[in-house]
Amino acid sequence: MASATKSTDLLDPEFIGRLERLDIVSRRIFAGRMKGERRSKRKGQSVEFADYRNYVVGDDLRFLDWNIYGRLERLFIKLFFEEEDLHVSVLVDTSGSMDFGEPAKLWYAKRVAAAIAYIGLAKYNRVTLCGWSDRFGPELAGVRGRHLVSKVLGHLSALETGGAGNMTAACRQFAIRHPQRGVVLLLSDFMDKGGYEEGLRYLIGRHYDLYVVQMLSPQEISPDLTGDLQLRDVEDGDLAEITISRALLNRYKQNLNAYCRGLQDFCRRRGIVYLFTSTEVPFDQLVLTYLRRRGLLK
Repeated sequence: MASATKSTDLLDPEFIGRLERLDIVSRRIFAGRMKGERRSKRKGQSVEFADYRNYVVGDDLRFLDWNIYGRLERLFIKLFFEEEDLHVSVLVDTSGSMDFGEPAKLWYAKRVAAAIAYIGLAKYNRVTLCGWSDRFGPELAGVRGRHLVSKVLGHLSALETGGAGNMTAACRQFAIRHPQRGVVLLLSDFMDKGGYEEGLRYLIGRHYDLYVVQMLSPQEISPDLTGDLQLRDVEDGDLAEITISRALLNRYKQNLNAYCRGLQDFCRRRGIVYLFTSTEVPFDQLVLTYLRRRGLLK
């Protein structure tokens, strides 16, 4: 089981300064209706214009468009999208396989989760963090505000690996507990013997704005192994005795590539944004470059 990390190790001050300029973007509008009476909840930001409609007696005169009246001599009310809290959730795989690699995949996932959570808190979004392995949790739900950054980093730091992954049960529990729409970022190696399809379908069914990051270590992508070996599954203890040859390594790489392509295709066909990364890629590059390119951040 991996030991807990210090919260101060997750984000350094220089990187935090770069995160201050970013915001989390939703590809969908979560407000279900439009109205002209409500102002933005966010200080310093205006509500987003949506449309016009004809004025009727009793409408708020503050939302009359006098420019249109001057041109057409007709009264129109400006409508705006009603702003709601943007819910930002990060689901972190803490199963035994996430302790593998240099750097360990869980450490990498913690840093990515910390960066996204910091941006969410700084922009006054509702932030939820969930770990899972053979059970759901621990969870920190619905926190909001910059003053809770240390609590969020402490929660992430305390996450430890252990147990066999059960993505299906974890996604089902999350979907039950969080029916509201929002942005969901799922961080995992997707090395789950139960598969990923059913779990992702639970999240798809809630119509979340869903992003998936599959992270593998360099040692998994290109193993440097030779000879006769006994391999043990770190999650359930299964043993396998094999002889490593060049042909076997080539077959392994082909199967791994096919598995990752299958996950990518599954996501693409269902509107999920998929991103593959090696933990060899600096995590700040993943956040500042690749997640911006995928549209999660701006």
